[in-house]
This record gives sequence, structure tokens and C-alpha cells, in this order.
Amino acid sequence: MGIDRRQVLMGTLGAFALLAGTLSPTFVAPAYAVTVDELMAPQALPDMTEGSEDAPVTIIEYASMTCPHCARVAVDTMPEIKKKYIDTGKVRLIFREFPFDPRAAAAAMLARCAPKEQFFPLVDVLFKQQREWAAAQDPRPPLLQIAKLAGFTQESFEACLKNQQVLDNVMAVRDKAANDYGVDSTPTFFINGEKHAGEMSPEEMSKLIDKFL
Repeated sequence: MGIDRRQVLMGTLGAFALLAGTLSPTFVAPAYAVTVDELMAPQALPDMTEGSEDAPVTIIEYASMTCPHCARVAVDTMPEIKKKYIDTGKVRLIFREFPFDPRAAAAAMLARCAPKEQFFPLVDVLFKQQREWAAAQDPRPPLLQIAKLAGFTQESFEACLKNQQVLDNVMAVRDKAANDYGVDSTPTFFINGEKHAGEMSPEEMSKLIDKFL
């Protein structure tokens, strides 16, 4: 399923007036085993990673920026996982986009347009302030204020959201996850290739990590 590009890219962000609705996925992804090599195949966008490339555990997270479950994982679970595993060289985290609606696609585009070193800080703020922009009647002002924290100007903000190639690539990452890896909900985690869908507490995720250590 593709997001109607006009909903994200019309004129000078006039599309945001249309972003109040959500789009339900039309695909039904099969549940099947995926190898680590398949998961690590090149994507339409470079993988954004935290942690050591030599870490014994690799976690691939698929998330939608408007997903409240993803936001709770980002705010309540991942800081502890980062401190306990990522910063200590035990886990490498790969974050991939899986937008379910136009607002999520727009937020993902902004994160991709930001300087590389600002990607994860911007994603963190977008999740922490999700209610302010995702549920707003007009998401432009709160999204712009968040984007400015990563160095965006009004002009670069608008240019990013009108960038057809960025949108196409974000959607290609999502479509590959749905079609090749059986992802159909967010958040979905692949921990050393094992698929786990749904919100997890730090304790629940730690148990899944520890068995590989």
C-alpha cells in the first residue's frame, strides 16, 4: 500500500490540512521465518544504527512515528536498554521506518533529512512530543518547532516535506518489511533474527536479549 503523495507533498505544505486521517494497511503479511542475512539486505535508505557493529546482538526495530506503543517503547524502554546493552557494546540497534499514516511518513522524512548525527535525537523528541504534533489539527507548527531543534529552517523544513525521493524511499523501506519480513504492526523487533511484535517493557526485552549473551 502506498500513501497518496499528494497528502504529504502538495504545494507549500498544504497537504498537512489532509493529514488528520489515518490509512489502514491493505497488505496481509504472512508470518514466516526470516534469516539475519535477509534482514540485513540493503534497504532503500541507509540503516540508522546505534551501538557497536561487533555487538553479539542486533535489534532491528520497525516503528511508526504516530504509534503510541512505539512512543512508549522509545520513552520508557529504550533508555534502559541503551544504558544496559547498547552503550556497553552488547547490542547494536537498527531503526527502520514503518509509517502507517501520512503524518508518520512526514515525521520520518524529517528525521531522514536531518544531519545524520541528529537522526536519533530528533526521533526521540518526535516520540516524546508525539501527542503535540500527531493529534494536532494543524501539525505544521509543532513539527516545525521540533525540526528546528535539529537545525531546520522554515525553508529546509518545507523542502524536505516536498522531496518526492525521500518519501519514496521511506515507503520502500516499509513495503520491503511488509512484503519480505512479514511486518504488519508496530513496533516490531527482530532480535538476532527472532521476530517479536508489540510493546515491551525493559524487563521483557532484556530477557530476549540475555539469551544471546
